[in-house]
Amino acid sequence: MDVRLGVSSMFGHKSENLRYEAGMIVLRFIVNVAILAFEIALVAAAAWLGLHHPLTFAALTAGLTLAFGLVLEHARLRHELPFYFGKGFSGHALFARLMAFIDAIVKALLAGLMALITFSGTDPERLFWVAIFFGVSIFAGSSLLRRLSISLNAQPSRWGYFRLAAPLGLLFSFALSFLPTKSFADIGMTIVFDLPAKPSISQASEVLFVLKQKFDAMIVLALSGFMSPEAAQLAGTLVSVNVLSGFVIAIYAVLIAEAVRWLEDASP
Repeated sequence: MDVRLGVSSMFGHKSENLRYEAGMIVLRFIVNVAILAFEIALVAAAAWLGLHHPLTFAALTAGLTLAFGLVLEHARLRHELPFYFGKGFSGHALFARLMAFIDAIVKALLAGLMALITFSGTDPERLFWVAIFFGVSIFAGSSLLRRLSISLNAQPSRWGYFRLAAPLGLLFSFALSFLPTKSFADIGMTIVFDLPAKPSISQASEVLFVLKQKFDAMIVLALSGFMSPEAAQLAGTLVSVNVLSGFVIAIYAVLIAEAVRWLEDASP
């Protein structure tokens, strides 16, 4: 009788453990889906803000870049300056703060300007696709930072701020290269007949964008004489001004990746 009770108790405990483990698996799945939905919502919010409120988006981008820069640039310089200066240089701390402040200000201004140029314009269809490509690039960046954090214990803010701008800029530039380009005749007609003497930011940005696209297309056309069309398009992506938008994308990828990792660490 005692043996039967013992066996029954053992199987009862195993059954409870299996139910508990199954419940935790379901709970983790629900939490992961909720975190993924939250990540996508943040990406969509960033792209929506840039699309509908470019000035607010540019100001927010500049503020975020300044906040990240003041912390991360100082952390970088504290480790970098001893590489350049010997022990006789006693102003490491003050010099690091000064250089970090200057670097953060310059990058914040550039990021705000690029954010404004990226989303300013008068062609709603083009701006819609810019927002789509921008959001996809942010999601790719935040996903990569999350994977690096989980697999290699990388710090998303440092990797994203210092290392991710170039690859994300290339991804964004490559996506924009598929947008149709206008002919020189259409561009000239727009400048002569549609552009006022004192254009607004949106009007000037639209002309600047179509000129950039046309210049990129000319580079691709010239390179096509030396390589395949696919290779020429990739090469044209490398020299496109649109690559500079990668730093703006990296800032939002960092912000979202940090939020996602915090939620994942806090979840059961």
